[in-house]
Amino acid sequence: MKSILLIACLFAACQSAANEQSTSPAHATSSETTPAMQLGNFSVSLAVKDLSASLAFYDKLGFTQVGGDPAQNFVILQNGTTTIGLFQGMFEANILTFNPGWNKNSERLDSFTDVREIQRQLKDQGMTFITEADESSTGPASFVIADPDGNAILIDQHVDK
Repeated sequence: MKSILLIACLFAACQSAANEQSTSPAHATSSETTPAMQLGNFSVSLAVKDLSASLAFYDKLGFTQVGGDPAQNFVILQNGTTTIGLFQGMFEANILTFNPGWNKNSERLDSFTDVREIQRQLKDQGMTFITEADESSTGPASFVIADPDGNAILIDQHVDK
């Protein structure tokens, strides 16, 4: 019962914050002048200790494997529109991942914003980078940034523009 009450309180707080943000003049001005950044398909990449145990757990939640290879210590799982990657021994913390050029089925999009263009836009806004894509390159590339709480965000393009 405490869990349900906590979730309800968190939901109400998030809704209140979202309502305040959407009605604030600064938010309206920002969204009117700047088009939404096209980051591509979203997934959460989880750093797991035991890939087999994690696979069994997420299987119970209705996730099915759509990519990856357990022999290579990673799998990609989906449940409806939700995609998660399970990675054993590849990185230390969970990562929010965006894939420019891909839809949720890892199929190439006809039109998308190249990872290097996204990087330039973020640099223009003063963003600090953990790693950067080589702006003189073409094709697949990636960069990593962190949010104010230190959560890693990977922008990882797998296809040519």
